[in-house]
Amino acid sequence: MATEVKLLGIWPSPFVFRVKVALQLKGVDYEYFEEDPFNKSPKLLESNPIHKKVPVLIHGEKPINESLTILEYIEETWQNNPLLPQDPYERATVRFWAKFVDDLFWNKAFAAFIAKGEAKEKIEKEVIEGLEKIDGAIKEKSSLFNSAAGGESIGFLDIVFGVIGYWLPIYEEAGSMQTHTQKFPAIAEWTTKFVNHPVIKENLPSTESLLPFFRQVHEFVSSASNN
Repeated sequence: MATEVKLLGIWPSPFVFRVKVALQLKGVDYEYFEEDPFNKSPKLLESNPIHKKVPVLIHGEKPINESLTILEYIEETWQNNPLLPQDPYERATVRFWAKFVDDLFWNKAFAAFIAKGEAKEKIEKEVIEGLEKIDGAIKEKSSLFNSAAGGESIGFLDIVFGVIGYWLPIYEEAGSMQTHTQKFPAIAEWTTKFVNHPVIKENLPSTESLLPFFRQVHEFVSSASNN
């Protein structure tokens, strides 16, 4: 029943997008609640009192927070259409790269997005180094990226890497970043296959809607830092 599974999110979030895709791939019906990041609902504050952010998955009134944790929970709870490989070593490898991507996106890319001057250039170099490693991982471990391997299914790493292939170029444009994600050939090829998957297409916000949103975010953060 849809009421047994609820998802609290905001539409531009790549992390909410992950959860939507995983639920759809598993065939899980759920009820979606759009949150206002500037006026957070009592349900969100109650469900995630530590970080007070989305996504939050609520299953049988039990909240699960943080997108990677939620993806793991979905995988373990609904075992049809597995997202993770069966081999323990490959599962460990997937988890390593998933964490690497989130560390790069949050600790480096977002920092570059809001930074200025020499500080921005320094962080951008670190982002580029991370992108080089990701590009190499896609080439060397293509079997762990279902869409990169030409498969029709979407796996755990495909869902996680969406923040790099699709959202990071939007950050680059909105935040005048010089990291040029799509110049990395394996990332570019993977992104093309990823965005053309039917489930991804159905859930992916358009760049035309995301770009103005993140430009506003950039302007808001910039003006706040000047005060």
